[in-house]
This record gives sequence, C-alpha cells and structure tokens, in this order.
Amino acid sequence: MHRVLTQVKGAEQVRSTVQNMAYPSSELVIDPVLIRKHDVSGPRYTSYPTADRFVEAFADGCLQHRLAERAARGPGEPLSIYVHLPFCDTVCYYCGCNKVVTRDHGRSKKYINTLSREIALTAAQLGATRDARPRYSQLHWGGGTPTFLSREEMAAVAGLIDAHFRRESGAELSLEVDPRRVEEGRMAFLAEMGFNRLSVGVQDFDARVQQAVHRVQSVEETRRVIDEARASGFRSVNLDLIYGLPLQTLDSFNATLDKVLDISPDRIALYSYAHLPSLFKPQRRIHEADLPVPEGKLQILTLAIGRLTRAGYVYIGMDHFAKPGDELAVAQGQGRLQRNFQGYSTQAGSDMLGFGVSAIGRVGPSYYQNEKTLDAYYAALDAGRLPVWRGVELTADDLVRRAVIQSLTCNFSVSLESIELSWLIDFRSYFAAEMRDLRLLADDGLVELRGDWIVVTPRGRLLVRAVCMVFDRYLREKKQRASYSKVI
Repeated sequence: MHRVLTQVKGAEQVRSTVQNMAYPSSELVIDPVLIRKHDVSGPRYTSYPTADRFVEAFADGCLQHRLAERAARGPGEPLSIYVHLPFCDTVCYYCGCNKVVTRDHGRSKKYINTLSREIALTAAQLGATRDARPRYSQLHWGGGTPTFLSREEMAAVAGLIDAHFRRESGAELSLEVDPRRVEEGRMAFLAEMGFNRLSVGVQDFDARVQQAVHRVQSVEETRRVIDEARASGFRSVNLDLIYGLPLQTLDSFNATLDKVLDISPDRIALYSYAHLPSLFKPQRRIHEADLPVPEGKLQILTLAIGRLTRAGYVYIGMDHFAKPGDELAVAQGQGRLQRNFQGYSTQAGSDMLGFGVSAIGRVGPSYYQNEKTLDAYYAALDAGRLPVWRGVELTADDLVRRAVIQSLTCNFSVSLESIELSWLIDFRSYFAAEMRDLRLLADDGLVELRGDWIVVTPRGRLLVRAVCMVFDRYLREKKQRASYSKVI
C-alpha cells in the first residue's frame, strides 16, 4: 500500500509490520519536526566524491590512461554515454545548468564540429575501429536545450555517436525536451532515430509562477509533445517539477498537480528550488520576497508527495517517483537500482563517457569533467587533446564509502556483511566515528541499526541525504556546505 503520513511532535510513531531488513519501498513518513532539525545543506550524491572535490591535477593524460586500461580489458560491460548540448534561446531564471543563451543558431554548427573531434579522440583511445566499435546501452542528451538543434543537426550528433560506438539492441536512448521549442513531427523524427525515453521540463503550470521564472509554457503544448512521443513509440515519459518557486502557493501547486496527474507521466522528478544567486546569475532576477517561506515550502512538498503516492506512484528516493511497473521501480525492488550523474538508473556500474562542454564521465575508478566554457573546450580540441578540466582518482576509501552511499540512496539500507566481504574491512571498526553519529540519527528515528544492517526508516527517507553525509569523509573533514542546496 502506498501511503504518506504527516506527523507532528508527540504523534505516535508509525511502526512497520515488515520484519525483513527494509521497509516497503513505497512507505514514507513526513515528520516536520525532524525535517526542521536535519534540513541542512548537502550534496545530492550523483557521485562520490562529489564534483566539487574534483581537482585540476587530473588532466587529459589521466583520462587517456583510464580509457587505455578499459580497452586492454576487452569489451566488458556496455558503456553509458552522456552528450551535453548547452544552447538555449531564452533563460529560465531558476536554472543552475551550464548553458549558453543565444538566438544565433549558427553557433551550434561549430559546436557539433568540435564535438565530433572529441568523440573520435575518445573512441580511438578505446581502440575503436570500423569493424570493432565499443558498445553502448544507454545514451542521454542533456542541456541546455537539446531541441535547440535542428533536425539535421540532431541527426548529425546521433551519427557521430554511431560512427564510433555500437548501439546495443534494446538500448535506452533519452533526451531532455523543452515543449516550447518542438514543432509538430519532431518527436516522430526522434523516435525514428531510436530515442525511446523523454524528459520534459514543466516546473509549474501556474501562469504567475511561470512569468516570475521567465518560462511560460502551456499545458496544451506540453501535452501535444507528450502525446506525439507516445504515439511514436516512446516507452517512458518523465516530467520535471520544482517546488519552492516564487509565487507558488498550496492552491496553485495543487492545480499544477491536477494537470500533471491528468498527463500521467511514467516518472516524476520533484526538485527543491535552491536559491543561490551568488552562484547562478539568472536567479538574481527572482525576487527573494516572492519565495515561499520554509514552512510553506514544506507544506507544498507534503501536498505533492501525498497526491503522487495516492495516485499510485512509488517514491524511488531523493526527489524521484515512478509508476510501479516502471523500470526504476522494478530495479529498486530487485536491488539493481543505481545512481549516477543522470540521476537514478538501471545501468549497474557502467562506465559513462561524457561528451561536450562541462560534461562529466566515469571510467574505472575515476571521474572527470570537461572544460566549463566553450572557449576552453574549443581550445583543447583545437590543440588535439581531450578537453578535461578536472577529475579525481578514487582511493580505496572513496570506493568503500561510495558503495555505502549508493546503497543508502538506492535501497534505503546497507548490509554491513556485504560491505565487509566486498571491501575486506571490519565495518564497525572502519566506520567507528560514523557509527557513533548514526546512533544519534537512530535516536531521532531516521535510521535503525539492526544487527548487521543499517536501515533508513520511512521517517528518514526524505532526509536520506543527511544520512549519506555521515559517510562523506570530505564533509567530515571540512564542514563548509554553503555551495550545496538544502536537503528539503
């Protein structure tokens, strides 16, 4: 049964009747008192170590070494590929993505030409030949706005990938779409190219909110794109929503949820708006006085979770919901769920190649990120080198902590025995300080320490980032968290 319970101080604690090592994946409790206490700034853990721990000492030579290692090992698991397409023709004030706002569509031609050199260089490092191309089973185009590109340009980018990498049968091909920039027939065209998953930015359907964040988008144009995608064979549709935007109210967001549930997407991402105008210049155009107060923001989140779960969506974790038959929900039930730079994924442990400006990838025990500006990205490839800006080689300590954090974010539990067998440590000795901190969280009801298991309770699931932070060595050594968004 999918349920959301709102608790206040003094209310009777909900006890699960489930006696195994974890609660049902759908069980979730919203406890305002605990949220106020533990709603600190912290990472989203799409990687560990997080990207702010990457160092510029990790250069293109380090990535070449890891690519060569992979090539020497043989085909291995199929790759995951991310392509960053940074262009937008308008700016959304809330956005913190790496983007280039321009109405000059001629700029994308140079970008694609340079992208082709990066893809070719990377494939060569992996030992690709015409007859033996590395395989990939997952491809995602993000941005920016990928649909900024013309049909011919999109076909060119897809052709670049398939010229150097071999697509697996049944591969997952997804992209982000701005319905305001999608003409009739574009989704059918993308389906013919092989795309089968769609992520649509909505954020909020209320007209006043849309004007306040400079993203005016009607329900009708959103539905048109989604209906065409479904009719063309797309097997999954995700909608992105944001709570905490300027001028949002309980009533206005309730009306947005009416429209979202009528569309009935397969997945929903419900993100918390993080107002960080010192980091993201477009946010300076948002009037801080128009933002919901923290209590109002929590009420909007409570409303949304209640409506989504009553409508049958399963809470996957962090800020993601999915229908019970969706691949994410199935993977979580089977213990196969993963978390990476694209969010939650069913691709267990795949190396991920990041192409394009600011793109992040993972190869073996390392992460890397490309140059953050177009000028630096172009200069690197003009010089014939991979455009690596920074990265990190994971230590043995990083790897074991990553395994623990992955298990918490994906399964809401950790098997101490499994970690000990995989990493040859004594968990309680290795994480002695962390276990002391966990006992404090256990006293608050966020986790339960059950013999050889750490289990995040239904009350702790919305705060799982705070639980993960206990195992983050970098945060333990340096308490500065100002650049992170709040947990809630």
